[in-house]
Amino acid sequence: MATEIASDGPDKKRGHLAALVLARGGSKGIPLKNIRRLAGKPLIAWVLRAAIDCGRFDSVWVSTDHDEIEKVAKQYGAKVHRRSPEVSQDTTSSLQTIQEFLQHHPEVDIVGNIQATSPCLHPRDLIKVADMIQSQGYDSVFSVVRHHLFRWKEVKGGELTAAENFNPACRPRRQDWNGELYENGSFYFATRELITKGLLQDGKLAYYEMKPEYSVDIDVDIDWPIAEQRVKRYGYFGKNPTVVKLLVCTIDGCLTDGRVYVNQEHELISYSLRDVDGIRMLLDKDVNVRFISERDISPSLVSNLNLPCLIKANVSHKKEAVEQWMDELGLSSWSQVAYMGCSYSDVECLKLAGTCGVPADACTAAKMTDSFVCQHGGGYGAIQEFADHIITLLETGR
Repeated sequence: MATEIASDGPDKKRGHLAALVLARGGSKGIPLKNIRRLAGKPLIAWVLRAAIDCGRFDSVWVSTDHDEIEKVAKQYGAKVHRRSPEVSQDTTSSLQTIQEFLQHHPEVDIVGNIQATSPCLHPRDLIKVADMIQSQGYDSVFSVVRHHLFRWKEVKGGELTAAENFNPACRPRRQDWNGELYENGSFYFATRELITKGLLQDGKLAYYEMKPEYSVDIDVDIDWPIAEQRVKRYGYFGKNPTVVKLLVCTIDGCLTDGRVYVNQEHELISYSLRDVDGIRMLLDKDVNVRFISERDISPSLVSNLNLPCLIKANVSHKKEAVEQWMDELGLSSWSQVAYMGCSYSDVECLKLAGTCGVPADACTAAKMTDSFVCQHGGGYGAIQEFADHIITLLETGR
């Protein structure tokens, strides 16, 4: 929902629209907050995916001063502007950083400054705002959320307070009060002309109202677990609804912790009963589950799990093994496959799978495949965590 606040002059000629995410490495509240994992992905990845998938930006940029943030930004499809030390200080404003970006990129006519700390942002909102700027002639648009909060005047000790936005003698019911609009910091769009003048909100100005469930902001650590639950329920996970018919999971390092216990006669491994519960949940959702290993694993392992799952051992080409199962199940596309792996030999399948996950202790190459990164390690509940993620995607149609 958008509402015009003021109009100043005729519509201006539109031009190159750039999305810009500011991601300084020196965050004091949460160190390296912008690439900390939230619901299995770096925080910044959520808004970059929304910006790229909306298809309305001529370019998508991350302004940073940190090597690791640059690496993650490029992994998720953004261009990188290395900001100068002068605009990387604790006291530097967002406006100053955007101005410096424009000095180095004369091709940009309009900037959509998107906050990395708003992980529930969806492409549909960005599409509507881009149309307001490009087609309806607004010079600046910013995001707001509606709150129904009673405000009281702040006073010092001994003074009397007073209500500021309601009458205490006649407190309105929520359904009888429209509430108030507050900036939620999700995004600020403005033309080059305004930003050069030192303004983000001026000219032909409008707000864009976001729904409360998508209005999430992360500032301090206490916000993190709340945001994680909101993202799992309301976040944007990609263009196509998730359809999972088959989960293929590596035994060594996912079902187990990757260790083998050896006595004089047998090899022993351990697994988590929580993971067994997760597999049962997927089976109840009509998801076929298969296990794969590069080692010689006894078929009795899966039979001991008491689950109707198949296993392939001594596998040297995991992609071929998965595609054989796909043929048996009549699956024509990897988009219907979920894959969980942890090692370098899993990378190819992780990249192909429509839904992919890795345990917390997976190798770096596996984690860099746009996978859902679990908080638990292999053999300690990672499969259950990934199963919960898959079920959330299936139930919410994402």
